Amino acid sequence: MTPRSTSLFTIGYEKATPEAVLSELKRAKVKLLIDTRAVAASRKPGFSKRQLAAGLDEKGIGYLHLQKLGTPAEGRQAARSGDMKTLWKIYNKHLKTPDAVEAMDELVSIVKSGQPVCLLCFERDPNCCHRSRIAEIVRERTGARVTDLVPPQF
Repeated sequence: MTPRSTSLFTIGYEKATPEAVLSELKRAKVKLLIDTRAVAASRKPGFSKRQLAAGLDEKGIGYLHLQKLGTPAEGRQAARSGDMKTLWKIYNKHLKTPDAVEAMDELVSIVKSGQPVCLLCFERDPNCCHRSRIAEIVRERTGARVTDLVPPQF
């Protein structure tokens, strides 16, 4: 598959139901959802790791948790307080760690395989989420076209 025909999607589940997220993934013909949260747990029903994986499986979508691409605790705190400058500083430093480099290499390899992949995190706005930085790196390394999916709000 040529880089031009490779697609990478991103999605945030903030203000969305599991059904809305799953529907958006199906509409985009996503075959694999990559969870980029450091902690794959959620207070929102349907979005914790096991529940999410089970719902995806019912729709014929695979699930992979690349935990090492998640934002460190201090970065998540900065994001919650709206300090995006600190978030990006912390996250860019984190991306240089051996575990994050290995996880990014795995993600790039998956994207290069050509299957439609979507990165998942919480934030609805990709510009306020580390998944946008991940997508940017993958685009730079693969030429993939990045599309942000936005599920309907509840």
